[in-house]
Amino acid sequence: MLAKFTGWVLLGLIRLLTGAQARWWGCPPKAEQRIYFANHQSHLDLVMIWAALPEELRSITRPIAARDYWATTPFKRWITTEVFNAIYVERSGSAPVPAPAPAPAAPRERIEPVFEEAMPVVAPEPVDAMQGELLLASPPADAPPAPEPGSAEALLPLQPLIEALQSGDSIIIFPEGTRGNTGEPQKFKSGLYTLAQMFPEAVLVPAWIDNVQRVMPKGEVVPVPILCSVTFGEPVRLEESEERRPFLDRAREAVIALRYV
Repeated sequence: MLAKFTGWVLLGLIRLLTGAQARWWGCPPKAEQRIYFANHQSHLDLVMIWAALPEELRSITRPIAARDYWATTPFKRWITTEVFNAIYVERSGSAPVPAPAPAPAAPRERIEPVFEEAMPVVAPEPVDAMQGELLLASPPADAPPAPEPGSAEALLPLQPLIEALQSGDSIIIFPEGTRGNTGEPQKFKSGLYTLAQMFPEAVLVPAWIDNVQRVMPKGEVVPVPILCSVTFGEPVRLEESEERRPFLDRAREAVIALRYV
């Protein structure tokens, strides 16, 4: 009951601050399993797109939330889990591990000079230039191998999203992986492509969130009242045998095109 009341209060506050206008330009709101993917420029993106959905869709749609920001206080954790029903994801590099303290240097051993007959200096054999380049370009022997696409290790960061989709929920993701500070989205990461492959029946709906970066720019904590909107575009689909990068670029262009609608 408290979560529902808080949700209504937040919804009213968000609409007061931003207007939270939803523009269904390419598809109508519909209670079907969807993967909404949008540009990402502010922590308020999650809240904005949640508030733009009709009530019947909010109850079945789960936005992703960066754990290193939204789980830092008990209040944020309660809001994201009880009100937004968000899915926590880990952002790469968000929790740096401190470097271990350097080991103390061993005492230097005194070396007494020894006078012996000098040995003749032998010139090193010449190394072929191409061979030298290959040696320099070779990775270190102890470098960890990259995870195979589709392997359990590669799918581990997506596991919370996979479980949500398997349970029948819709999700909201930001394929850039981090907030940008330019007008256009950064290159999309491969998660959207993997989810589209694994859940071909889910409808992929692009969305453009406008002006939210001015409400709460990166690094700011106090929101500023500015009219904002979310434009939902025509669904895209993963074509048969379509490769990863062409699909991700096409999906990104679908999001950017909504900026001018």
